[in-house]
Amino acid sequence: MTPDPALDAEVRSFVDDYRERCLWFVRADYYPSTPDEILRVLRWIRARGDREAFQRAGKIEEWLSRTFNEKSAAS
Repeated sequence: MTPDPALDAEVRSFVDDYRERCLWFVRADYYPSTPDEILRVLRWIRARGDREAFQRAGKIEEWLSRTFNEKSAAS
């Protein structure tokens, strides 16, 4: 999970919204739990989803990047 609970909740909601259409090939109870897994799922949804999915994935990717860049800058 990420250090941001709101980001985690958004990723889970996004996965739920696009599970049937874009993630039919993964387990029904699967949620990404690491930044690499999240990025992989975002790529899958972008490739198989609609315009809204593509845009929403981009926003989540930016949020993920900011979250981890802030964490590494604080270290």
